[in-house]
Amino acid sequence: MEEVFAEAFLTEDHDLLFDQIMKEYGQDVLELVYSYVKNKSVAEDLTQEIFVKCYRSLNSFDRRSKMKTWLWRIAINHCKDYLKSWHVRKVQTVHTNDLSHASTKDDVEREVIQKDERQMIMEATLKLPIQYRELIYLYYYEELTIKEMSEVTNVKQNTIKTRLRRAKELLKDALGEE
Repeated sequence: MEEVFAEAFLTEDHDLLFDQIMKEYGQDVLELVYSYVKNKSVAEDLTQEIFVKCYRSLNSFDRRSKMKTWLWRIAINHCKDYLKSWHVRKVQTVHTNDLSHASTKDDVEREVIQKDERQMIMEATLKLPIQYRELIYLYYYEELTIKEMSEVTNVKQNTIKTRLRRAKELLKDALGEE
């Protein structure tokens, strides 16, 4: 996929490039954002904002990192900024629409098929502090390497390893209790 992005950069067709980015990473970014905010409608709004930032910043992408790493960095920083904002800290929101709530036939089928163990793991992961939750998500769900995680989070690799080990311990403890 990186070759397709490189080709689009060479032709300087930013609209084509942006369409490819949206198709390739749209759902993944939404899931990443949801892992931070735990609210479907907020995650959808933030994902749109992230892709607007991405589009506006395409000219500044210097291709030193992979497109995915660059996009994840934008998404994670945007989520962290949102979570630090006055609105999130001071205004209590009502969670009326959760990702686990089924509203269509496809959602119902997906939930019926989904295993209880996967649901328990996800719930336990979402209860972890953000510094551990983001690493679990990036490592297991996005399959990033330690080096890529370091680039995305701007945290040293040894710290990533330590936090990842601690996150696994916390998950193990949480799942052992249930």
